[in-house]
Amino acid sequence: MSLENLLIEELKDIYNAENQLVKALPKMAKGASSPELKQLITEHLEETKGQVERLKQVFEQLDKRATGKLCKAMQGLVEEGKEQLESDETGATKDVGIAGAALRVEHYEMAAYTSAIAIARTLGHDDVVELLTENLNEEEAAGQKILEQSEPLLEEASAEGEEEDEEEEAPVRQATSKKKSPAKRARR
Repeated sequence: MSLENLLIEELKDIYNAENQLVKALPKMAKGASSPELKQLITEHLEETKGQVERLKQVFEQLDKRATGKLCKAMQGLVEEGKEQLESDETGATKDVGIAGAALRVEHYEMAAYTSAIAIARTLGHDDVVELLTENLNEEEAAGQKILEQSEPLLEEASAEGEEEDEEEEAPVRQATSKKKSPAKRARR
C-alpha cells in the first residue's frame, strides 16, 4: 500500500468515526443531567458536523469520493458510552461517566487526526493539513472543556456518594442500637 492510499484509508476511518459521533452525541446530551455538560456535548455536536464538512473538502482536494469505512475503534467507544448511559448510576456520578466516555472519544480522534496530518504533511498536501489541523484543534479544545467540566462534576458526585453512604449507614446504626446487648438479654 502506498502512503497516499494509507492516507485515504485513514481519512475514510476518521470520516466514519465522525459520522458515528453525529448520531451518538445527541443521545449523550439527552442522558446528561448537568445543564453544562448537555450544552458542551450539544456544542461539540455542531463542531462535529463542521468537521464532517471539512473532511468532505479534504476528499475533494484529493479527488476522492467522501466515503467511510467502519471505524471499529469508534464503534467500541460509542458502545462504551451507550453502556454508561444505560447504567444504574444517576446524577453527577452518571455525568462523570458520560464525560469520561466523551474524553476517550476525543483522545481517539486526536490520535487519528495527528496521524493523518503527519502523512498528509509528508505527501505535501498542505491544504489537507490545514483542514485536518482545524479539526484537530477543535478536538483538543473539546477535550480540555470536558476536563474542565469534569472537575465540578467529580466534586458533586463525591458529595452524592457521601450522602448515599450516610443514608445506607443510618438504618444499620438504628437497627444495632435497638438490639439489646447480650448482657441485658441475660438479665431478663
